[in-house]
Amino acid sequence: MIIRDARFLTSNSRAELCPAPTMPEYAFIGRSNVGKSSLINMLTGRNGLAKTSASPGKTQLINHFVINDAWYLVDLPGYGYAKVSKTSRAEWAKMINYYLRHRPNLLCVCVLIDSRHSPQAADLEFMEKLGEEGIPFVMIFTKTDKQSTAQTKALLTAYLQKMSETWDELPRYFQTSAETGLGREEVLAFIDDINQQWVPDATTGA
Repeated sequence: MIIRDARFLTSNSRAELCPAPTMPEYAFIGRSNVGKSSLINMLTGRNGLAKTSASPGKTQLINHFVINDAWYLVDLPGYGYAKVSKTSRAEWAKMINYYLRHRPNLLCVCVLIDSRHSPQAADLEFMEKLGEEGIPFVMIFTKTDKQSTAQTKALLTAYLQKMSETWDELPRYFQTSAETGLGREEVLAFIDDINQQWVPDATTGA
């Protein structure tokens, strides 16, 4: 897939106020400080499209970007640690859960996972919830450039072994680096393949 155009469209705190569900949609989410904004900028080839910050928890709304006037990329607030109140975290969780359950054109959730860490409870629990709800998702391991290839391989193996304890079929996964561009072509090709199969009438009733 060649990214010809990528631009910010709108931010909302309520799923019902999101853009009309007339195009395929992919949501990106992960624990705070997983490198989500950097990954989005790498995938789209637009530095600064998604705002990066040294402080976790900066994304607080459902942010829609339109790509090639053909599909939506959605930047969701992170889960897990962030320097915000419990009330704010609870509001984010309610907003995200409603969006995930009720967005008719959401074709896949891209769950970002820091490749440098052993399996984290917050990630595992979030993916379990997606599985229980029947919401399609893939795992995107980030920051692979921060360690050796051997270290990444060992940690990914451990992660998949942990997942296999509760999953009969493991979700698809990608290895990425916002710094080197690793995984960009694979992730975009995956999205392109799904876009080719999308039937608007089946999801929007249009």
